[in-house]
Amino acid sequence: MLLHRIEEVKSVIKDWKKEGFTVGLVPTMGALHAGHMSLIKKAKETCDKIVVSDFVNPIQFGPSEDFDKYPRTLDADVELCNKDGVDIVFAPSANEMYGEGNKLSNDVLTYVCPPFFYVNTLCGKSRTGHFDGVCTVVLKLFNIVQPDYAFFGQKDAQQVIIIKKMVSDLNVPVQIIQCPIVREESGLALSSRNKYLSEEGKKDALVLSKILNNIKSCYQKGITDVSALKETAYKFLTDKHDMEYLEIVDKNTLEDKSEADNNSIALIACRVDGVRLIDNIYLGE
Repeated sequence: MLLHRIEEVKSVIKDWKKEGFTVGLVPTMGALHAGHMSLIKKAKETCDKIVVSDFVNPIQFGPSEDFDKYPRTLDADVELCNKDGVDIVFAPSANEMYGEGNKLSNDVLTYVCPPFFYVNTLCGKSRTGHFDGVCTVVLKLFNIVQPDYAFFGQKDAQQVIIIKKMVSDLNVPVQIIQCPIVREESGLALSSRNKYLSEEGKKDALVLSKILNNIKSCYQKGITDVSALKETAYKFLTDKHDMEYLEIVDKNTLEDKSEADNNSIALIACRVDGVRLIDNIYLGE
């Protein structure tokens, strides 16, 4: 069923809890693709009832980012969810989530602010306030849905680490399930933003997975010096690639490493065709 109101969702959840059902939440911003469907599949394997949130969250976008043009495909999303046996698609308005007439700034709205160490790196460096917006909406969804489990994709690795930190620090009674990246046959990580890419841009975007796979291959051959591993990226880059960052850090804490090990993750952000894309790979798996 498609629901737009918080109280409607809470009413259904209350009945489910009375019946003893386990509840899974898959938070999304819509424009669903096979990556999202893999999260729903995992949720169905784990839980009795599934809620998918479909909400383009305004407070996690910066002033110059793509909020207005972010793909919105609610009808198609609901159809996909219905086919996959999702029990509720929760698609609130911004007013429903944050209050009528709310200006959505932290001058008037309570925000959840993750630790500075976790956000002053990787995507957080160029997207000031992004993870405040993410944590705020995710905690609201947790409070509304009261899930036993919540499912997130590894592609947004920094986001998952920060959400796990928030859940631990604030004693939120939900178990976070991280699911693997889903890729096109070409190796391109699935993303709602891939819709912005031209066919040529999709080919150019393969540089992200090529760089990461090459780093992992070099690591498996015995190269552990992080600087040396990062240097291997440059042979893949052309003037079509505007790389924002390439980092190798601890996969659980985001701490910098000078020597890679089996707990390391390599992460990359790069603009291709004017589209900001991210990807990552675990070196020890």
